[in-house]
Amino acid sequence: MFEFGKDLRKIFAQARESDDLSWLELIGVNLVEVEARQQSVDAGRVSCKHPVEASLRASAFWREHARRCGHPASLDRAAAAVADARRRAVGDQIAETALETARVDMLRFDLCGDVAVLDRACETVADVGTPAKTEVATTAAALHARLCARRARLSGDPVALLDAAALLDAALHDLRSAPADHVEDVRMDRAALALEAGVARRDPRLLDQAGRDLLALVESASPDYRPLTRARALALCGAGLAALAAVAGDDAARLQGQALFDAAVDQFTPDHSPLDWAAIQILRADDPTTPTKALIEAEALTANGGLILGALAREARTARAVQEAEDQGDLTALAAVAARLRVRLQSEDADAAPLDWAADQIGLARVGLAVGRLCGQTPPGVALALSEAAEVARHHGVPALVQRAEDLIKVRT
Repeated sequence: MFEFGKDLRKIFAQARESDDLSWLELIGVNLVEVEARQQSVDAGRVSCKHPVEASLRASAFWREHARRCGHPASLDRAAAAVADARRRAVGDQIAETALETARVDMLRFDLCGDVAVLDRACETVADVGTPAKTEVATTAAALHARLCARRARLSGDPVALLDAAALLDAALHDLRSAPADHVEDVRMDRAALALEAGVARRDPRLLDQAGRDLLALVESASPDYRPLTRARALALCGAGLAALAAVAGDDAARLQGQALFDAAVDQFTPDHSPLDWAAIQILRADDPTTPTKALIEAEALTANGGLILGALAREARTARAVQEAEDQGDLTALAAVAARLRVRLQSEDADAAPLDWAADQIGLARVGLAVGRLCGQTPPGVALALSEAAEVARHHGVPALVQRAEDLIKVRT
């Protein structure tokens, strides 16, 4: 028994020194924070033999913590760790610190939006040029491809999407000997890009590509060792099937998508990765079988951080409340939802939390449209509120929120 414990500790000690940080998926978000704090302390010791590498690892640990819980402070700690590494870097280490800086900004964009942050990450990678060290050059190319994919998805330009897909293809080819987590991040981005473009354009070739990538991710990610990677891939599969089912009106596809969401949720608990759990609930929010309690919990887990998921959770929760009230013909319940949203809009600073503001504006518009369907007259200002919300979401790089506002504008007109 004691030997087993000793061996287990030895395995984790070896994993901590590895470039592949996929072992972090085995520990909960609280233990990730403990590891990040310890790594930051180790990097700051006078006795640290490799302070640049140690600081870069601390940044990676803090990034993982932020990715799971969305705390802005964790992103700031990651940025501080990489800044410390940059001060001591020499030679190819300078390029490595620049790439880590871009990773932090990319995650900040993924969590909180803001196109300016994405542009900054792209400029940082571009300034790196072509590092002499092959491994660093390969990493830079992969990061450039991932950033281009994000820009292409925002633009929706078919040419940009194809160019970004080609860059991701090349990056995957060059990363064959890279750590597993680096390869899987690129493969996940390629699958998401292909799936989104495939559904929008109803392109079987792109959908097949997304399916192959997601199948490879699910098969390679053991639930015992890579629960989060597996859950993310299953959730993306479910989102794709749900979108196709909505387009085609296919109940069988809808049920398959629901089963995939259920399988994704079963891979981990909410406290292991709160944001991953909340993201799955938001993806399945349009399914009436998704419990309202799950949407309320997702909203609570993502609140007060200026997160994209927080805004989407707010909007999904409000949409469900409005739908339930309208189904019952309950004008009093609709008035209560509107009052709650107005109080929130009056108490919050739109400049400090623009996405939350946009989500609540969309919610108020939903109430207005529901009242119009029940009473025959839609309150004034609905179209303007939706247009303003869509513009804010577009400016911050959140196409999902833009789409929700534009769908309601179509309903209004």
